[in-house]
Amino acid sequence: MIDRRALLKYAGLAPLVGAVSRVAHAGATTIERADHTLRIGTGLIELAPDHIVSTTLYNDAFPGPLLRMNEGQRVVIEIHNDTDTPELVHWHGQTIPSDVDGAAEEGSPFVPAHGMRRIAFVPQPSGFRFYHTHVAAGGDLNRGTYTGQAGPVYVEPKNNPGDFDREVFLVLKEFAPALSRGGDMAMDVLAGAPVKALQQMGKAADEEAQEKTKGFEVGYALFCINGRMLGHGEPVRVKQGERVLFHVLNASATEIRSLALPGHVFRVVALDGNPVPTQSDVPVLWLGTAERVSAFVEMNHPGVWVLGDLADDDRRHGMGVVIEYAGHKGKPHWVKPRPFRWDYAQFGKSNAAASPSPDETIEMTIVKRNAALNGFNQWTINGDAFSMRTMKPKYTLQQGRRYRLKFRNASDDIHPLHLHRHSFELTRVGGKPTAGVIKDVVMLGGFQELEFDFIADNPGPTLFHCHQQLHMDFGFMALFDYA
Repeated sequence: MIDRRALLKYAGLAPLVGAVSRVAHAGATTIERADHTLRIGTGLIELAPDHIVSTTLYNDAFPGPLLRMNEGQRVVIEIHNDTDTPELVHWHGQTIPSDVDGAAEEGSPFVPAHGMRRIAFVPQPSGFRFYHTHVAAGGDLNRGTYTGQAGPVYVEPKNNPGDFDREVFLVLKEFAPALSRGGDMAMDVLAGAPVKALQQMGKAADEEAQEKTKGFEVGYALFCINGRMLGHGEPVRVKQGERVLFHVLNASATEIRSLALPGHVFRVVALDGNPVPTQSDVPVLWLGTAERVSAFVEMNHPGVWVLGDLADDDRRHGMGVVIEYAGHKGKPHWVKPRPFRWDYAQFGKSNAAASPSPDETIEMTIVKRNAALNGFNQWTINGDAFSMRTMKPKYTLQQGRRYRLKFRNASDDIHPLHLHRHSFELTRVGGKPTAGVIKDVVMLGGFQELEFDFIADNPGPTLFHCHQQLHMDFGFMALFDYA
């Protein structure tokens, strides 16, 4: 963090956003103009007048620009890296080839330091996606998703009814990270009860650990929505009777986020950009790292309100935005809602047996080794921590087969599980069968089990990992490849 005086001193060092250049595709006979240009560089963001942060950004802003694409219509993107270190841009939630997905484990080339890479792909599926860095951070809190490298993508469907008065994109993020010895994660976020056998397994792992202290976790001093702390920047201005479609992205490196709007309810219509079979009204949105929720809010409770996180400390340090009705002024009001547990199954099909049987089931048991890596927790899947050298654990897929992944979490941490380049269907969560909920990230509760199915329909190396940066950097990854 730096103050305003330093901002004036260093403002001239911020990278300029360049014009779209013309670069020939390798092997192409014509020169294409890029549809979108991203520049990765160090810059300053003013969360509030007394809180100015220096970090790595896209196009000198947080969040990065909203990129609108058309489903099935090829796009060309130029990525310029103005930093001193190689970078990766991951196109989260899209079913695209491995070489442009933006993950080194899949063979995607880095964008070289002070260099440029041009990519092209066909956006799909439609809905709310996003892009973010995919470099490993380890213990460096100036790298990876601890930075400001995140931006929304909306892939326009071929048939878009547009059944709303306006849409609002909200990107949730924390800054000023710091390491500390970890505390306990809240266990009252998700529906479902812990499994006793997994609790015993986790207890045994703690007793076997050489380090008896808890490993490092990351905490934050500053919180924001769309790059502004609560009370700073423009409010979201609405009119009574409007139907507003909110697209919410949790761009955190490590945190689970919540949102509530006093006097209003959210009608959830899509999760991770995919329409849900059963639209449902909820008082609170819960989002794991990298999850997205699209929800309608009927503006029928005039006033000035705080749309904010349930955590009082996080909200007071910026995690919120003001909703202001036309004709209303004054101090925004906050009323904490009653406790509410997030249940993915409520958005599924009423017939939970609707999903076909899998061709093969792969079981994964997740165990934490406290403080095993120089004070950082190590994460294992079926006893193996992922290594770029050995690429273990590794699984082989047969194209066209339906796979069921069954997860058993022998830790008290909630894990946002992410599968690259594919979407998956939840089949069992929180102890309940379900069907029809299509996602690319899902929260696995502490000491709980979860199952999802996916079709092996996008050949190439495919990364699976926990989207919590500390967890993926210290072992919680696996690589799938096609036979």
